[in-house]
Amino acid sequence: MNQQEGYANDVVKGFIIWSMIWGTVAILLGVLISFQLAFPQLNIPPYLSYGRLRPIHTNAGIFGWGIGSFMAFFIYMTERLTKTRLWSSGLARVQLWLFNLAIALAAVTLLLGMNRSKEYAELEWPVAILVAVVWVIFAVNLIMTVVKRKEEQMYITLWYVLATLVGVAILYLVNNAGIPVSLTKSYSAYAGANDANVQWWYGHNAVAMVLTTPPLAIFYYFLPKTTGVPIYSHRMGMIAFWSLIFMYLWTGAHHLLWTPVPDWVQTLAMGFSVMLIAPSWAAVFNGYFSMKDQWHQMRDNYLAKFLIFGITFYGMQTLQGPAQAIRTFSAFIHYTDWVPGHVHMGTLGWVSLVLFAAIYYSVPKLYHTEIYSEKLADLHFWLAVLGQLIFSFSMWVAGVQQGAMLSATNPDGSLHYSFMETMVELYPYWHIRAFGGVVYLVSLLVFLYNIFKTISRAKAGTAAQPA
Repeated sequence: MNQQEGYANDVVKGFIIWSMIWGTVAILLGVLISFQLAFPQLNIPPYLSYGRLRPIHTNAGIFGWGIGSFMAFFIYMTERLTKTRLWSSGLARVQLWLFNLAIALAAVTLLLGMNRSKEYAELEWPVAILVAVVWVIFAVNLIMTVVKRKEEQMYITLWYVLATLVGVAILYLVNNAGIPVSLTKSYSAYAGANDANVQWWYGHNAVAMVLTTPPLAIFYYFLPKTTGVPIYSHRMGMIAFWSLIFMYLWTGAHHLLWTPVPDWVQTLAMGFSVMLIAPSWAAVFNGYFSMKDQWHQMRDNYLAKFLIFGITFYGMQTLQGPAQAIRTFSAFIHYTDWVPGHVHMGTLGWVSLVLFAAIYYSVPKLYHTEIYSEKLADLHFWLAVLGQLIFSFSMWVAGVQQGAMLSATNPDGSLHYSFMETMVELYPYWHIRAFGGVVYLVSLLVFLYNIFKTISRAKAGTAAQPA
């Protein structure tokens, strides 16, 4: 009997397709709000204004595209690494429906202005409870699959999967603790500096448990699958894993430097943030050393480009992040456009490139066909990288100029530039950023067309790849 018979492939397909839909929504909204900043007249209050659309953009990107894809590949990888069918395929189908319901409700409620004003935790309590239910179903299903596994050894990917399941649950429940006063309004269970501290303990560890551990799990699985070479050192990967999990938990307060949060908390976060360079770059080196004598695949294997560029962006991200956690540098770039440049190198460069590779690899396997066009995949890759670099570099330059102007003083100590003077200087960079977003959107459309044609030809019963 085929080992893959009984695997929850239909559920995986569903999550992949819906994650691509929500990812498209996120990019479309991202391009729209970038133009709203560059051309304020495009804001149509109250519903089509930057303030309403921006949280929908972040939630659709992080949770719709990111979490949706991670759910697909966590199921896909766990079944294959454990050589065990998913504990409950029926539960997974319920999870898929509830997941899409939660994302849709998030979009509607945020558009209506129902917002807790907490970054990455904006959803009001009824929707937040639904999100928690979805995650519990997901976690129980995967943990039970691992418990009942037929393969004794646990590959590093499974450790990242389990860390994500536990970490996200703890973070989400603690930070979303609130006091409901109506069906559409609640207040945080914490107050003042404590609320800020809990929020950014959650906020930065959401980066850890949503935008770091899941793509690393996927990277460690799909790099050997797509290149045919083993990971350089599983031991180094495991040491880096435990170091990463331990260090990340202490870093959230680096978002609160120069605030009323106690200095020792800020210093602790700063120290652990710098230490994070080591385990982060261990993953980068693991990827690079795995490619020893195989670098020709960067030319010949379109999937290798996505994965190696992805882990490279991760390496750059994890140098910038610790640097930004140092008080003096934070004082200069915090509250400037440098920050979105940094964030989008991670989301568009690191996370998305790895997910694109995983989708390109798995969709033909799931549909028993071949990718429609490798040339289109190559075009997608270069457009995505170009769009992301235009976005990030324009924002980094804008952030440096903005930081310099905001900190410039006259001989008497007064500020040399007003806030409005600094903002006027940012418009050219916002135009460039919007253009970079359009380039990335075009790359996404190429990707969607390629995947659509791949699935269509599979359903038509043809598997030959066009020249």
